[in-house]
Amino acid sequence: MEHSGVRSENQSFAGSVGQFKDNPRGAAAGSGSSISDSVTRGKEAIGTAANDAMNAAGSDLQSLRADLNSLKDTVAKFVSQAGGEAAKSAREVTSNVAGQVSDVANDLADKGAKMASAASDHAKSFGTELESMARRNPIGALAGAVVIGVLIGLMGRRS
Repeated sequence: MEHSGVRSENQSFAGSVGQFKDNPRGAAAGSGSSISDSVTRGKEAIGTAANDAMNAAGSDLQSLRADLNSLKDTVAKFVSQAGGEAAKSAREVTSNVAGQVSDVANDLADKGAKMASAASDHAKSFGTELESMARRNPIGALAGAVVIGVLIGLMGRRS
C-alpha cells in the first residue's frame, strides 16, 4: 500500500513539474499544497510508527518484568529447597555420628566394667589364696611378712 501511495505522490509530483513547465505560477501554487500535504502525511506516518513502537516496547517491557519476577520466584524456591535439604543432611549426619559415638562409648563402658569385674575377681582369688597359704603355713607367712616389711623400710630410707 505504501508503494502505491509513493507512486501517486510521484505522479502528482511529476504532474506538478509538468505544470511548472507549462505554467510557472500555477505550478508553484499547486506544488506548495502538494508538498505540505506530503509533509503532513509523513509526520502522521512517523507519529503512528513511533506510537506503535512505544506500545510494542511497553508490552515487551511488561513481559520482561513478568519473566524476571517468575525467575526470581523460581530461584527463591530453589534456594529454599536447597537450604532445607542441606539442613536435613546435616541433621542426619549429626544423628549418625552421635549414634556411632554413643555406641562406641557404650562398648567402652561395657569393656571397662568387664575389666574391673575381672580385676576384682583376680584380687579376691589372690587374697583367698594368700589366706589359705597363711592357714596352711603360719610361720612361713610371718617370715614373708617380715621380709616384705624390711624391704619397704629400706626403700623408704633411700628416698
